[in-house]
Amino acid sequence: MDDIDLQILEMLKNNGRMTSSEISKVIHLSVPAITERIRKLEKNGVIDQFTIKLNRKAIGQNLVVYIFVQLQGSAETEQFRKTIIQSSLVLECHHISGEYDYLLKVGLPDLSEMEGFITHTLKAHHNVVRSNTIFTLSTLKEE
Repeated sequence: MDDIDLQILEMLKNNGRMTSSEISKVIHLSVPAITERIRKLEKNGVIDQFTIKLNRKAIGQNLVVYIFVQLQGSAETEQFRKTIIQSSLVLECHHISGEYDYLLKVGLPDLSEMEGFITHTLKAHHNVVRSNTIFTLSTLKEE
């Protein structure tokens, strides 16, 4: 990867719908050259996928929380992972080091849904030893 590839990636990060023609006008390379560079970035796994960024409030996710989760043992891990992956409320799930096993990023309509998620999704079917929930007040940067 060179500086031109990095410029292309930055432009696509800001607007995934930007065309090769639009990028070529800024970077001053031909459209086929830009297209080929993007194709190589995809082929080499640098670009994993093209996606959209949703406005959470517009889709009813007014509350974003982070939940640290500690499970009783490894026997619960597979079922926990399946449940979390299937939940539409879970935006991200990370297996982490330290005193907790997982860190979840959860988007909810409001605080009343929080109790239901913790009780019925998180703790009902899994041997959760401990959890710690952190509420976001505002978001300054998110990618």
